[in-house]
Amino acid sequence: MDIEHLEKWHFELTEDACNYLLDLVLKGQKKATASSVWGYEIEGKAIPQEGNMSVITYWDGKPGCVIKTTRVRIIPYKDITFEIAKLEGEDDSLESWRKNHEHFFREEGKELGYEFSEEMPVIFEEFEVVEKF
Repeated sequence: MDIEHLEKWHFELTEDACNYLLDLVLKGQKKATASSVWGYEIEGKAIPQEGNMSVITYWDGKPGCVIKTTRVRIIPYKDITFEIAKLEGEDDSLESWRKNHEHFFREEGKELGYEFSEEMPVIFEEFEVVEKF
């Protein structure tokens, strides 16, 4: 597959977390990701759409896999249930998911210029792996 024209991105704000989450995707455990709508708006990026293909990379930029977005929902942070959150394959409870994601959104917000809120809109993107590298 020619990946030159595809968007390339990575998870998280640190190398260890980035590479750990990509490994969960490659194992088939992580099938979704949550992002801040505000972060997308600040960076001027288009919100993912069903059918989009992109490359998830390791921290160093090396491609890990190509994914195809299969479903996109915009949900207020406070309304995300464990049924939804468990698709991310990272946490064993809603409380753990909330703790980890609130921390992420607070840190990302400091970098990008938004403030975490329970009301903030979250892009919940489900995907399938199309190709592994």
